[in-house]
Amino acid sequence: MSKGDFRCVECNEEATELYRDYTNGILKITICKSCQKPVDKYIEYDPAIILIDAILCKTQAFRHILFNTSLNIHWKLCVFCLLCEAYLRWSQLQGSGSSSDPADMIRYTREWDFYGMFALAALELSVFCGGVLLFLWVVAGGARPPLGFTLLLRALLLSSYGKVLLIPAVIWEHDYSPLCLGLIKLFVLTSHCQAVRVILNSSRRLSLAAVGVGLVTETCVAQAIQKVLWSFHGFHGDSLIELQKLE
Repeated sequence: MSKGDFRCVECNEEATELYRDYTNGILKITICKSCQKPVDKYIEYDPAIILIDAILCKTQAFRHILFNTSLNIHWKLCVFCLLCEAYLRWSQLQGSGSSSDPADMIRYTREWDFYGMFALAALELSVFCGGVLLFLWVVAGGARPPLGFTLLLRALLLSSYGKVLLIPAVIWEHDYSPLCLGLIKLFVLTSHCQAVRVILNSSRRLSLAAVGVGLVTETCVAQAIQKVLWSFHGFHGDSLIELQKLE
């Protein structure tokens, strides 16, 4: 990262460096000129501590990850989270059948079922991110945000890490699985709000509104796709997943 790209994790003030490297391996953490605190205390922390603070949605941890690291795994993380969500939907598809016909069991294991769920999850994520970015663009009066849309998109993708929890929620299924899935969804949305707030250094109200618009847009598109598939296949099931049960 170039000079001036760093941010103080406490006050969000720009900084030219996180630490100064003296001879003989002596390092000195840079002190912020604005708040007189270390620019980034997390450079001395173990990654596990940083992860815990990120899970707790601490602003300082988000600033460290988004501004002061060169973490370029957002696309890989995005694909992995989409695979987790696709697996959740595919498992629900597999468990939604009531027929004991062996042909039905074989049908559920077809690869295109999983690929279809992956495509739907990718489309919904794209619509969500597009809705958030469009809302922020409109709020800014058509002007580009100070840090650009690229960093905002990176923040939204990285803050989707909570979807990884979908896998254990499906594997260890129990009576409270719907509640767990709802809490995971709430956690992911909270992480999105915090990521937008950190990138824009804005109020909670703006970040909540942006994520809310993205969620509404995603839901509307999902409902539209559901109606299109109902019309195309002529099958009126209880859920979108059941529409994949074609001969």
